[in-house]
Amino acid sequence: MSDTAPFWKTKSLDAMSRAEWESLCDGCGRCCLHKLRDEETNALHYTNVACRLLDTESCRCTDYLHRFRKVPDCVSLTPDLLNEIDWLPPSCAYVLLRDGKDLPDWHPLVSGSAESVRTSGASAGGRIISERHAGDLEDHIVAWPGEWAAPPRKGRKHRKGAADRTHDPV
Repeated sequence: MSDTAPFWKTKSLDAMSRAEWESLCDGCGRCCLHKLRDEETNALHYTNVACRLLDTESCRCTDYLHRFRKVPDCVSLTPDLLNEIDWLPPSCAYVLLRDGKDLPDWHPLVSGSAESVRTSGASAGGRIISERHAGDLEDHIVAWPGEWAAPPRKGRKHRKGAADRTHDPV
């Protein structure tokens, strides 16, 4: 057993290698869901509608290497950008580390298993729809992508909400 602390406890986000930075992504898929911003209030509304490149079960990008060419508004997350955006979920490793917190027990770097993201309730897998099939985003407003992951309950359903049409995609 090693006494060496894991890299996310010893390095700043700025000091991480690309591989370390990329490994912080838990694969929950929540950041790849469309968000709506109210033009009048600036309120943020999450949807259960995924980017067309996101696999709705595994929550992995189906063309990660070419995502910026295929989805021009795809965001390349950087340490500097973390200070500008407000739409990442509270359980996001990048947000947690930026705010001086530790990774949750279900994070794959802690648990050693990517499946722990799904069993914890953090994964969007199985409860999202592709933008190719969704229709109006306003018909798919939900709260859970912006909430801390809660263990899934049997029979739990996520309500679709409706909103006025004064929203712009983020």
